[in-house]
Amino acid sequence: MKMLALVKTSIHKALVEIDESIPLIGCIAFGLIDRGTNVIQVRPISTCPLSCMFCSTNAGPKSRIRQAEYIVALNHMVEEFRNLVKFKGERAIEAHIDTVGDPLTYPHIIELVHGLHQIKGVETVSMQTHGVLLNEKLLDRLSSAGLSRINLSIDALDSKLAKKLADAESYDVSRIIDLTKYIVENTSIDLLLSPVWVPGVNDQEIPRIIELASKVGAGKRSPPLGIQKYNVHKHGRKVKGIKALRWKQFYAKLRAWEKLCKIKLVLRPEDFGIHRRLRLPILYRRLEKVKLHVVASGWLRREKLVVTMQGDRTMTLINAENIPVGAKVKAHVIANKHNIYLAEAT
Repeated sequence: MKMLALVKTSIHKALVEIDESIPLIGCIAFGLIDRGTNVIQVRPISTCPLSCMFCSTNAGPKSRIRQAEYIVALNHMVEEFRNLVKFKGERAIEAHIDTVGDPLTYPHIIELVHGLHQIKGVETVSMQTHGVLLNEKLLDRLSSAGLSRINLSIDALDSKLAKKLADAESYDVSRIIDLTKYIVENTSIDLLLSPVWVPGVNDQEIPRIIELASKVGAGKRSPPLGIQKYNVHKHGRKVKGIKALRWKQFYAKLRAWEKLCKIKLVLRPEDFGIHRRLRLPILYRRLEKVKLHVVASGWLRREKLVVTMQGDRTMTLINAENIPVGAKVKAHVIANKHNIYLAEAT
């Protein structure tokens, strides 16, 4: 097993290059995620230029809990994705590029979109982004490469509030608004606006964003809006004084906005052509004992990135701050949902 070199980034985190020696199934921060549908999540990089105040993955330059970021070799990503598509039947597949940061920080994003688009059975290549790195030239290239849809997160139209939510004074929402018009009028990319609704913070902005979606002509082939629920995660950022709503409350508000704005907001998987599909088998059961090779720093503090001795899955080893890179350890699996594995040394 090749041990990866660690390079210090400008924000004092390790930048770990994921090459062919590291499986792309098993770690939530990079690679491929199969949740048993025709949609495959593609995570080529973990970095982000923003530090949004509500970020569930605690991304961006202001993160204090991440100790490493990851970037996947282009050919490794495309080939492993191709293999997963074959496993799933090579039909009606959506490649959804949705990182724990922003996919536009990936230096090979054009080549990745093109590579995914060319694979037999792939009908849709979509991307989730806040769009801060977008420009007209990049949109033209993404369109030519085969990007089908952009899920664009605009969380407020008010400039001051938009900067507050993004926790970045450089964030220019007026520029992003201009680009929504360009996407619709000048590219073949479908546009879906996907704001995160933070109750008590941007309530008044959601109807304005709904109006923007209608005004620019978003959603030519898919729904124009996909409003996201603010959730509190263990390692995510928490907005002070704000409690996450229950799903029942969230959908009740969506229905109220539907009635007010006369547009569909409560979405179902069928609206995107999502359906159940053969799922990758879970190779390692909870509490199963495993032998692992420590290959790099873990994503979060006190973690290490590990690979099974069989070389078939990547895992995250927790409580591992004193275990060196290069070590071989015995551990037991403590979580394996969707083939995303956590383990702890025994």
